[in-house]
Order: sequence, then structure tokens, then C-alpha cells
Amino acid sequence: MRIDIISLVPKFFLSPFSNSIIKKAIDKGLVDINIHDLRKYGIGKRKKVDDYPYGGGCGMVIKIEPVYQCFSELLEKINYDEIIFMTPDGNPFTQEYANQLSFKKNIIILCGRYKGVDQRIRDHLISKEISIGNYIISGGELAAAVVIESIVRLIPGVIQNKQSILMDSFQKDPSFISPPIYTRPVNYKGWEVPKILLSGNHKKIKDWENKQIKKKKLDF
Repeated sequence: MRIDIISLVPKFFLSPFSNSIIKKAIDKGLVDINIHDLRKYGIGKRKKVDDYPYGGGCGMVIKIEPVYQCFSELLEKINYDEIIFMTPDGNPFTQEYANQLSFKKNIIILCGRYKGVDQRIRDHLISKEISIGNYIISGGELAAAVVIESIVRLIPGVIQNKQSILMDSFQKDPSFISPPIYTRPVNYKGWEVPKILLSGNHKKIKDWENKQIKKKKLDF
């Protein structure tokens, strides 16, 4: 899979992509992540990428020209499956959509900043708009990193234990939440592991897990 990220703060991704699952995927050649500095495509000597909104109001808006030029350069070389814009008013990101995206070969992710982007970018250049929640953060970079992590871990070969992925919360269906899990020691400060998990009776353990799953629910 190839992922191209367009951002005004490209250095943001140095840490998230230099560690853990994503780094392993990159090292194995299973994912190719390319980060593009939108300022490179800015207008004039000062590489201007934003301007005041028409109609008044506070904040600055990302201009259409730099985004269009960056997209054009990428699209000349590759036929992308999706061009995604990270925005708080986009479609809620779900495990189901992460599963779908994990099968794509090439995607672009545009990270917003400031007040947002010129609406014409959204109307004419974007195929999907994604939100990771109904709240505001300073830009789309953190949201993009979340989406990329959720996609990359599903690519075959990134995580060796396929069964572990299949048992993750939300993987079976949107209402599925994994049961409680424990490990050694059996007793810590009087806090004990449920005896059923130590019984070796796999049927009873499975029944216990199913009951725990039914008890859990999202509380927000």
C-alpha cells in the first residue's frame, strides 16, 4: 500500500511513523508512506498557502491553488483509489471503514489546518471526508495518524497473529467489545484474577467471556 500525506506540518509524522506497528510495516516494505509539505506548492516568493475568508469572519483558509498543484503532481504518476480529507464534519471513522481502506493500493490524505480549506477543494478534489470524532483539534495530522495506524495494522503480514486482529473490539461488528483480559501474577495486592480463567476448561472460559462481552457497553 502507498499512502501520500499532504500537510503544512510534515515533521509531525516523524515520531508516529518511526515507532511500533507502522515502522515495522515500512521496514517490511508492506506500506510506503510519503509526506508532502504543502508549503512547497505555496503561491509567490513567500509560498503563501492561506488567505482570509470571503464574506468576512475570523481565521484563515487554506487556498485551493497549492492543494490542486500538489494533487496534480501526484495524480500524474499514480491512479489513487481514494483522496481523503480529514475534517471534524466528515463521516465518522469506523473499524468497518478501516477494513475497507486496508485493501486499497494507493490513497492520499489531506490534513486540514487553520479555519479549514477552500470548499472547492472538498467539492471537486476529494473522494472521502473522514472524522475521528465530534471535537476540534488544531489540524488533521493527528487524525490522519490515527486512521493510518488503524489501516496499516490490518495489512497482511504487519501483525503475525491474525487471530489477534479478528478478536479486537469492533472487528466482528460495531457493538463487539473485547472481554476483560488478565496476566500474571494471579494475586496482586489482593486483586485476583477470576478463577474461571485458571480452570483450563475452555468451554466455561468461553461462556464467561461471552457474558462479560454482553455486560460491557460504550458509555459516551
